[in-house]
Amino acid sequence: MSESYYRYHVFFCTNQRDDGRPCCQNHDALAIRNYAKEKVKALGLARRRQVRINTAGCLNRCAQGPAIVVYPEGTWYTYTSRKDIDEIITEHLMNGHPVERLRI
Repeated sequence: MSESYYRYHVFFCTNQRDDGRPCCQNHDALAIRNYAKEKVKALGLARRRQVRINTAGCLNRCAQGPAIVVYPEGTWYTYTSRKDIDEIITEHLMNGHPVERLRI
C-alpha cells in the first residue's frame, strides 16, 4: 500500500441543490472552504505535502449540516462558523487530534 501524498486531504462539500432540500452551500460552504484554504496557506501547512483543501460535490451528508471530510482517516465534520474551522485546523490538521464536538 502506498503512502498518502498529503498528510491530510480535506474535502468541503459545496453542493447547491435547486429543489429546496438541505445543502451545504446554503451555509456559505464555498466561502468557508476558501477561508480554510487561505488559513492553511498562511500557516504554512499547504507546503511540503502537508494539507490540501479541496472542493467536493455533494458528499450526501447535507441533512447533518455543512460537511467536510478529512482523509486519510475519513473523519467527518460539520461546522457553523469560521471559529469551528479554526479549531479543526489547529486541533486536527496541526496537532492530529480530531475535534469530537464537530464530528458527524
